[in-house]
Amino acid sequence: MAIIVDKVQKRKDIALACKEIFFQNGINDLTVSQVAKAAGIGKGTIYDYFKNKEDIIFEIVNIMMQEHNEYMDKKLANISTTREKIKEFSSIFYNDEEKELRQLYKEFISISLTNPDKEMVEFQTAHTNHYYNWLLDILNEGIAKGEIKEGSQDLARGLFVSAKGMFIASSVTNTIEDLKTEIHKFTDSIFDLIEVKK
Repeated sequence: MAIIVDKVQKRKDIALACKEIFFQNGINDLTVSQVAKAAGIGKGTIYDYFKNKEDIIFEIVNIMMQEHNEYMDKKLANISTTREKIKEFSSIFYNDEEKELRQLYKEFISISLTNPDKEMVEFQTAHTNHYYNWLLDILNEGIAKGEIKEGSQDLARGLFVSAKGMFIASSVTNTIEDLKTEIHKFTDSIFDLIEVKK
């Protein structure tokens, strides 16, 4: 009897098997041979599941983002104010728990900027839209609760892009010493303007 392989799960297993190698060496030094060895499969088998090493990185990012989303969903459920939810939402850019995800994201941005193929653009667009919509939901909830002014939902994309931009700036310049403080100051300034005064 033939063994039935769950290709989706096998793809995840292969990607996760090489995660540590990636974090040690980065994507440029990651080879298909290393991935195959780490996963305990033949080099040719890799191509049954992935087109190239960038595709492996896509899978690692997807897995880690899904884990982050579940973790963040639980954290946000325990926060009562919209202001604090937005601060917590932005913590992906500075908290210790997300260090590996940020490292992966930096590599991914580097690839996207130097070799922006159609798949990478679609991948980045899907993730950006997901986070934009999540922020939009948080802001809409704040409006419905009477915490923030009507129209505040229009700030969703700007809040995300600003935090992301500060993260990138802090990674490549010496202009931001304490990213958490900068993001919180920015968020507080915005909320001082949009919160409904009681």
